Amino acid sequence: MTTPTTRRPVAGLVGEVAGAYIGELQKGYLKDESWAVATLARLRRGAGKLPADVPDLWGMTGTERLYDEGELSETEETRAEAALFLAVTLYALHQQSRSEQGMHRRRVELGAAVRRLMPPGDLDEPIRCHFVRAGSAETREALADRLRQLVSLLRRESIPLDYALLAEQLYLAQTPEGMRRVRERWGRSFHAYRSDDSGDAGSTDKDV
Repeated sequence: MTTPTTRRPVAGLVGEVAGAYIGELQKGYLKDESWAVATLARLRRGAGKLPADVPDLWGMTGTERLYDEGELSETEETRAEAALFLAVTLYALHQQSRSEQGMHRRRVELGAAVRRLMPPGDLDEPIRCHFVRAGSAETREALADRLRQLVSLLRRESIPLDYALLAEQLYLAQTPEGMRRVRERWGRSFHAYRSDDSGDAGSTDKDV
């Protein structure tokens, strides 16, 4: 008797694909390889947008890797492709002109990364408002644009982010009750961050 195989959650697949593809781009960029530099330059044009808005980037975000393990439903396809596109293009924006270190780093959640923008023990109200607006976005379009604003702030201070985890969360955010769960994760990591935490500061590109 054959035991049916259990398909892994699509969110996990999206995170794995994003982490692998962005990891390849990052390694190439940090080595100043022309293909990676050129690819990231093109991908930056899609930051804060959705796949349908930038058709000239189709085929450049690793989407085909989502289908290596079998078919997805139409709803899953739409959510997965949007989440991967957002993560890859936001990373491209984040890494721009940051040739000394990778801006994709494992175990750095969005809330903790945003908290690092603020002085220890104090809150920066404009930054907090950007974070709150991202968490309260009600459409994919609004979430994409508000995350682009946050990533621009992180880029300015060279604060990295786990884009594999972000991609997974961006998929979950499109599912019923998913945005509430993601918002809880972001809020928890924001409040739990301490300026002397060493989990992200000590990470290297080997963690990608």
